[in-house]
Amino acid sequence: MTQQDPIHRLPAEPGSAAFAIESATDDIRIHRAQPLITPWVLAEELPLTRAQAGTIATARRSIEAILSGTDPRLLAIVGPCSVHDPVALLDFAAQLQAACEPLSDSILPVLRVYFEKPRTVMGWKGLINDPDLDGSFRINRGLHQARKVLLDVATLGLPAASEFLDTTFGQYYAELVSFGAIGARTVESQIHRELASGLSMPVGFKNGTNGNVDVAIDAIRSASHSHWFPSLTKEGTPAILHSTGNPHCYLILRGGSDSGPNYQPAAVQAAAIALRKQALPASLIVDCSHGNSDKDPQRQALVLSSLCEQLEQGQRAIRGVMLESHLVGGRQALAPPQELVYGQSVTDACLSLEETIPLLQQLAVAVRRSSPPG
Repeated sequence: MTQQDPIHRLPAEPGSAAFAIESATDDIRIHRAQPLITPWVLAEELPLTRAQAGTIATARRSIEAILSGTDPRLLAIVGPCSVHDPVALLDFAAQLQAACEPLSDSILPVLRVYFEKPRTVMGWKGLINDPDLDGSFRINRGLHQARKVLLDVATLGLPAASEFLDTTFGQYYAELVSFGAIGARTVESQIHRELASGLSMPVGFKNGTNGNVDVAIDAIRSASHSHWFPSLTKEGTPAILHSTGNPHCYLILRGGSDSGPNYQPAAVQAAAIALRKQALPASLIVDCSHGNSDKDPQRQALVLSSLCEQLEQGQRAIRGVMLESHLVGGRQALAPPQELVYGQSVTDACLSLEETIPLLQQLAVAVRRSSPPG
């Protein structure tokens, strides 16, 4: 045996010397493993109907048209920080859809349906990872719930937006998503840029957590190119995928820890110029929450008011906004589901839907005033 040869080529027999060596080096920090359902099996259990597929495909084209500037409406991505109660989310979705119906000439509502919560250290990681909110990590159940939620949203006729954090989970539900997002913590990740290059929907890249916009612009450029990257097939087989590149990637301004908010006119204009310098469309989505609101949900109204003023003053780079909103404002600590306030976030604090609707109406007025006469 040379130094390059493996210690063993087949699984070692228990009791053998090779088994002793393997046991000392292999998976020594893995406590246990459970089988993961395959994307194909989950799709068989929860199939996409022709009507739902038509809704999603139409929404994707509409979002692309808005973000490219050929549709004068504005994108409004609205919903809770993360999904913890599918019933409450669908309740919110139906009410949001009804409230936005009179505004359909000016804004396209997209429901924020985020299943994964990125964590700096520890905390609840979202519906897919822990659907029972108790640390049991029934991920197969979480994937089932996530796909069911997106199918129900499509049945309502609403487009859905979701962040892609885990690079394999998307295979279980990506065909149900109308707008994808890559978050501030993963915008510099090569594998997330490669993933975005193969996604079938428009994708937004947030600026870095410190406020750096250039890393997101680099991500947009990278995702527009073809890549080879490892992932899963729908059958659950590890494979190397070859993407064609995604021409519909956009910058999301969300503020930052070092730079502070970046929704003000000077910051918006600077971001538009930076995009043009890279021969990219000067098309921006502004997140009214996170660094732009200093995580104070009430400050989202101030951010949106500034964006409305900019729109009315002729700033055409603003093509979308994000608002964190739920049925009940604020947030609550994680607890057993039966003890939680219905429709209130368990992660970042949100505006109530009652507070959000006037903001969407204000946004629609600004879009109408900014649009040239037909």
